[in-house]
Amino acid sequence: MFVNGQVVRKSWRVSGGDNVEILFRAQEPSDIEPEAIPLEIHYEDEFLLVVNKPVGMVTHPAHGNFSGTLVNALLHHLGKTTGPENLRPGIVHRLDKGTSGLLVVAKDEKVHRKLTEQFSNRTVDREYRSLVWGRFKTDSDVIETLLDRHPGDRKRYAVVRRGGKEAITTYHVLENYVDTAYLRLKLGTGRTHQIRVHLEHIGHPVFGDTSYGGRLKRVGHFGGARKKLYLDIFGEVEHFMLHARTLGFIHPVSGVALSFATEPPELFSKVLELLKKMQ
Repeated sequence: MFVNGQVVRKSWRVSGGDNVEILFRAQEPSDIEPEAIPLEIHYEDEFLLVVNKPVGMVTHPAHGNFSGTLVNALLHHLGKTTGPENLRPGIVHRLDKGTSGLLVVAKDEKVHRKLTEQFSNRTVDREYRSLVWGRFKTDSDVIETLLDRHPGDRKRYAVVRRGGKEAITTYHVLENYVDTAYLRLKLGTGRTHQIRVHLEHIGHPVFGDTSYGGRLKRVGHFGGARKKLYLDIFGEVEHFMLHARTLGFIHPVSGVALSFATEPPELFSKVLELLKKMQ
């Protein structure tokens, strides 16, 4: 529980005017079954593990996705390595289905709570890579807005003038191509769909992002070989081009600073090479 932005004990007495925020950990349905799905594990000890989630995998079971998720895979892995049948992986943070990259998973409630506090206190280092539409005139900038549910579509989010939550994203241009750019992004906050909404907001939606204007809508005015190239790419790339490359945090038990990095998947790199050749 958080009172006025600070972590407090359950016994804390609130006062009039206090801003109280309670985070409920999503629980997977009891009938979720362990599944022998391969995992790319970058680190593991008795308290936590860091995995590289592949693009296309749902992080947590939800309506319409009760199998094939990261949790299904973790249940199988943890059941084999630690034994207790009632053991459940603690998903500390999520990545969208279309986003690949690093996630930290807690093995017990105490570790989960301490990791969650680090995310809430914005002390976790998270860096992303993304291919986006449009060339940039400035090498880097900070996007700082309020985000809330989209007024016309509850499955999406949008930049709002008031009433939303603070969202901060810093971007740096690694390469400009003919119609696109390759970015490094750092999260100052971790709102749902934050990077995708922010990039759409500044007119550079994530390449391939159907929900935020980054797919077929962007190639409608192209013609000839350029249009064919992008349509061919979309024929292979089912999801948008966003990858959680770096994850750094303090181990909640040992106190040691841990940092991990993994490069974008092979198809991501293949698309970048194709676009470089257009120069």
